[in-house]
Amino acid sequence: MLARVLPKSAMCFIPDFMRHMSVFRPPGRVGVAKPKKNIPEGSRQCELLKQAEATLGSGNLRQAVMLPKGEDLSECIAVNTVDPFNQINTQYGTVTEFCSEASCPLMPARPRHEYHWADGTNIKKPIKCSAPKYIDYLMTWVQDQLDDETLFPSKIGIPFPKNFMCVSKIILKHLFLVYGHIYQEEAHLGAPGWLSEEAYLNTSFKHFIFFVQEFNLIDRRALTPLQGLIEKLGSKTDKCFF
Repeated sequence: MLARVLPKSAMCFIPDFMRHMSVFRPPGRVGVAKPKKNIPEGSRQCELLKQAEATLGSGNLRQAVMLPKGEDLSECIAVNTVDPFNQINTQYGTVTEFCSEASCPLMPARPRHEYHWADGTNIKKPIKCSAPKYIDYLMTWVQDQLDDETLFPSKIGIPFPKNFMCVSKIILKHLFLVYGHIYQEEAHLGAPGWLSEEAYLNTSFKHFIFFVQEFNLIDRRALTPLQGLIEKLGSKTDKCFF
């Protein structure tokens, strides 16, 4: 869990253009590169995914994050928690060559603050670690939650647990931190090939933000580190950038 010295999507679903983005992790480097989390064919979550993909075809991100009439909010949030994980797993992979123990020795938060990692199980006492190591811990923890059928049931008829919303909000806040690190570190923004990935990242992040804002899933104060970017992207209509 988040442990800091610190005062579950915009991506409702994975658009087709995101499915083909490159993923790489140089040998010997810490990185996420987690297996893609799939949504079972035939499930209600899969049907919601298809509905959103159809909406995304219009390019209207505000419309894409809205809850379809008659659908269950928990089902929608489950899908939109899995998809950001898959997208960020891909997007962080595009900068891992430039996010190393040496270039990013800390996981920064706001000025004069940094994040320390603890999950309450394997690591109970918060530890100071580099950004790539922190993100690796974070993505591993998120994957464990998504793979837990008692938290994210994939079979029809199995109810979501009482703590589902709480866990989803924690996951989404964790994923926001990875976006924040990608955007805030100058070494990442200057990486070769960055310009070719920037439009995809901006659309993905804008989609993510629209979703968490639509259902109030991340406290506004937690979004502060990227508030300027959020306002900038939000002012550029509701369309995609690609």
